[in-house]
Amino acid sequence: MTSEKRLDGKVAIVTGAGSGIGRAAALLMAKHGAKVLLIDIKQETVEEVKDEIMQAGGEAIAGNCDISKPESLTGCYKEAVEQWGGIDIVFANAGINGAKAPIETMELEDWDQTINTNLRGTFATVKYAIPYLKEKGGSIIITSSINGNRTFTSFGMSAYSTTKAGQVAFMKMAALELAQFKIRVNAICPGAISTNIDDSTDEKPEIKEVRIPIEYPEGDQPLANGPGQPDQVAKLVLFLASDDASHITGTEVYIDGAESLLH
Repeated sequence: MTSEKRLDGKVAIVTGAGSGIGRAAALLMAKHGAKVLLIDIKQETVEEVKDEIMQAGGEAIAGNCDISKPESLTGCYKEAVEQWGGIDIVFANAGINGAKAPIETMELEDWDQTINTNLRGTFATVKYAIPYLKEKGGSIIITSSINGNRTFTSFGMSAYSTTKAGQVAFMKMAALELAQFKIRVNAICPGAISTNIDDSTDEKPEIKEVRIPIEYPEGDQPLANGPGQPDQVAKLVLFLASDDASHITGTEVYIDGAESLLH
């Protein structure tokens, strides 16, 4: 346990908190003194994260919410506010890869599912937290991606890339609109990170018809010669959530070991 508690007394919301980047960020923020509302569509996973935080002496609530259903989000937020008195940090991290298919054959339902989860879900996560954040100011961090912002070679992931580009545009609009309330809004853009998000990929066989082979003789992650780790991303989230980043807003930060510079 570190002696420096950068988030002492603050209340943090983390979506997608049951695994990967969300889990790592929730654990690290709790370690630094935050009280954490853990939101994930998979209740059993957030219960495990909650137990880990509480066993280490922290405070956490496990919320069973679907970010594409606003009514479930508002209920989770009210529970955190009733228990802890407010909200200071929102890490809008939940998302899916969704369908991986050529544009020509992608079903509208598959497109809608990715848009609703990643983009509408991010909007709702932020929107319903604003009344609480306005009371004292705070920090919003959105998990975007190198896809749709720096790289466009994930063939078949047009819906995913569109949501990731949209999240960055939304972040910049929100940063300017909310600055008067001392609410900072930033986005992180990870490259390949060792998480289970690939489990949410529905790859269609038609994708082979549009894929263009891209090969790098020395690999495509120059800094680490492999994917990054959730803990590395969590440290960036901690920084953006803390007062150390008090003058940073409206910014996307790439965390990909230079991967996107090769594309």
